[in-house]
Amino acid sequence: MKRLAIITARGGSKRIPRKNILPFLGQPILAYSIKAALESGMFDEVMVSTEDDEIATIAKEYGASIPFMRSKETSNDFAGTADVLLEVLSEYKKIGMEFDTMCCIYPTAPFVTKEKLKEAINMLEDSDAETLIPVVRFSYPPQRALVCEDNRLKFKYPEFINSRSQDLEPHFHDAGQFYLVKVDKFIKNKELMVGNIIPYEQSELEVQDIDNMSDWKIAEIKYQSMIDSRKEKE
Repeated sequence: MKRLAIITARGGSKRIPRKNILPFLGQPILAYSIKAALESGMFDEVMVSTEDDEIATIAKEYGASIPFMRSKETSNDFAGTADVLLEVLSEYKKIGMEFDTMCCIYPTAPFVTKEKLKEAINMLEDSDAETLIPVVRFSYPPQRALVCEDNRLKFKYPEFINSRSQDLEPHFHDAGQFYLVKVDKFIKNKELMVGNIIPYEQSELEVQDIDNMSDWKIAEIKYQSMIDSRKEKE
C-alpha cells in the first residue's frame, strides 16, 4: 500500500497575502502540515504542490519533496483542489510513481497531527469507503436558523420552532484540514466530496477556518490551548 501526502500551497493568497508561509507561533504555518505528515510515518512521499519559489524553498527546509512545480493552469484563482491533485498524480505517473492512498493536507492546518493522520488512514483503509473527511459539528442547530426578510427576522424552518435542540439531527461541516482518498476512486470521480465518504469528527476547539487576521489570532489561541492540554495529560 503506497501512500502520498500532498500539501497544496500556492503563493497567490488574496485575503491574507503570503498566508501559507506567515509565522504561526514562531514558524511558517506550512511547516505544521509538513511535520505532521512526516512524523506520522504513514507516507511514502510527502510533497508540496506550489508555483512559488519561496514556498518551495521553505517546504524543502522542513523536509518536504518538490519533485516538480505547479503549472500556471492550476495556480490561478479558478483552479480547484481536485484539479491540483489530479495534476500531481499525473506528474508522478510520468516519473513512474503511483499511489494507492492520497492525503491532501491544507498548508494552513496546524491542528492536523501525526496521531490524527494515523487514525484517519487506518479508518479509511479498513473500510469500503472511497474518501474520509474531517468534519466538525455545527455548534448551533441549523434547523433553528433565522433569516432577515424586509428588515424582519423569521425562522428559516418554522417547523422546528418548538423543537428541543437535543432532539434535532446533528449537522456537520468540512473542517478544512485534510482529505484522505483512495487514488483509483478519486481518479475515476475527479472530485473529493463525492461517492462513499466516511466522517472523522473533530472537536470545535481544534478547528479554525483562517480567512483573516482575526481568524489567525483565534487559531493561535486554540492551538496553544490544544498543546497545553496535551502536556497536562502526559
